[in-house]
Amino acid sequence: MGSHTIWFYLLIAALLVGVLQSISVGGLFFLKQSGEKRANGFYGLLLITMGLTLLHNILLISNVYVSYPRLQFLPIYFTLSFPPLLFYYVKLTLYPAYRLQRSDIKHFIFPVGQMLFFIAIFFNLVEYKGTPGRYFYSPFYGAFEHFLYITTFFAYLYFAYRYIRHKAREGRRSVVARQVFYLKTLVKALFVLFCIHTGFLVSDFVCYEFFDVNLRAVKLFAGAGAMSYAALVFWCGVYGFQVLLWGRRVFRRPGSEQSGNKRK
Repeated sequence: MGSHTIWFYLLIAALLVGVLQSISVGGLFFLKQSGEKRANGFYGLLLITMGLTLLHNILLISNVYVSYPRLQFLPIYFTLSFPPLLFYYVKLTLYPAYRLQRSDIKHFIFPVGQMLFFIAIFFNLVEYKGTPGRYFYSPFYGAFEHFLYITTFFAYLYFAYRYIRHKAREGRRSVVARQVFYLKTLVKALFVLFCIHTGFLVSDFVCYEFFDVNLRAVKLFAGAGAMSYAALVFWCGVYGFQVLLWGRRVFRRPGSEQSGNKRK
């Protein structure tokens, strides 16, 4: 975006609100006394990583990375962390007796790899000779990373929804039913919002790779694309705020009746 208009600054302001909302609400989840502690931690991490990734997007559309290329590898980009963090929040909320196994490690290979990738390059721990941006086909940043991001997000949404449906059939108590309602609303809304966000990611890739059209240079498209991701962040933040306030009784410290040691 070259010459900035009032609409650009309003967009940046809205995105910054999303960053502050997600990071602050995410931090409060680590202080939350009710509910399953590990589930709270996973959701807190989800909000914080989403907020930091939104900050990355702000720097991107503000052309900060053009002026300071090295900042492009600032370790604040965590797209591959969203799917497993969301999944384990849902799973541990519904089945708090579940104990994490060694087999669960596989779900965090890509998230940890992505984090270490950015840390290693930003702090010059490894020499990077590639070209960042559209031509970069690493699983941690670039076109292939977007593919992993989209496919894993939809896959983990599906896995989370399966757990929700299973719990709905398993228990009819009022507390369980309300938990299921909260989580089902979260997942269903995320599915719709992520479909919209995916539309922007895919159309940008297809137009550039096959038609040599750079949609990121179109201000309206770039702004709408940024807001499509921000909508995900805002929704997760609003859901988290509801859980912290009105949902405290629903997501109270689990009792023995919510047992289960289900495995994926």
